[in-house]
Amino acid sequence: MFLKAENVTITFGGVNANQNVNVSFEKGQIVGLIGPNGAGKSTFFKAVIGFNRVASGHIYFKDEEITNQEPYKICRKGISTTFQKAQAFPDMTLEESVRVGAYCRIKNKKEAMAKAQEMINFVGLTGKEKAKISKLNMYDRKKAELAAALATQPELLLLDELFAGLVPSEVELILKYVKKVSEELGITLLIVEHVLRVVMSLCDQVFVLENGQIIASGSPEEVANNPEVIRAYLGGDSNVAAG
Repeated sequence: MFLKAENVTITFGGVNANQNVNVSFEKGQIVGLIGPNGAGKSTFFKAVIGFNRVASGHIYFKDEEITNQEPYKICRKGISTTFQKAQAFPDMTLEESVRVGAYCRIKNKKEAMAKAQEMINFVGLTGKEKAKISKLNMYDRKKAELAAALATQPELLLLDELFAGLVPSEVELILKYVKKVSEELGITLLIVEHVLRVVMSLCDQVFVLENGQIIASGSPEEVANNPEVIRAYLGGDSNVAAG
């Protein structure tokens, strides 16, 4: 398995935020992780990248255990992420911010700048290299964070609500870039997203969390028609995919 989480439990103050979570998928897939607010999706994401400590269970990447390793070590192994709330350095320029990502693997400044420029071009921000991150609009800030994550040269990219805060037309545009990441760069994607039409149209496989536990998994169609998912996610409304 490319990524495998085995009985992962994460505890805060004696309360289980995730409990016996099992997730696994192969290289090249686009995988969705959905569930109601507070279900533990971002908590699990942060455990994969080393930000949250696993109380029990194991996480494997390419058959190597990475449980509770330092985030920078996990990044160098090939896992990167965007965050639910933009983490890019607001006082840096776009080029500087993306170059920070490049330095994960590249030590030479000239080579790092070249990689940063490549990723800036890839997400369609050419010409905005000197703009301060804080001066970019939400749409461009999302693309800047995507560029910084891509500059680390990941094999697995975790997208934590990348589409949040965007208007429908911007969602469609970002969706095209995410597809490019998969199709042109060959990067495997794990996506937490509340814009369900994105998940249902994009993903090969979907896992559903409720109260910190996986309650269903399968194809988007299987998950969308699962009564347990409909109950948990929409309180009994018909069809998850309608979101």
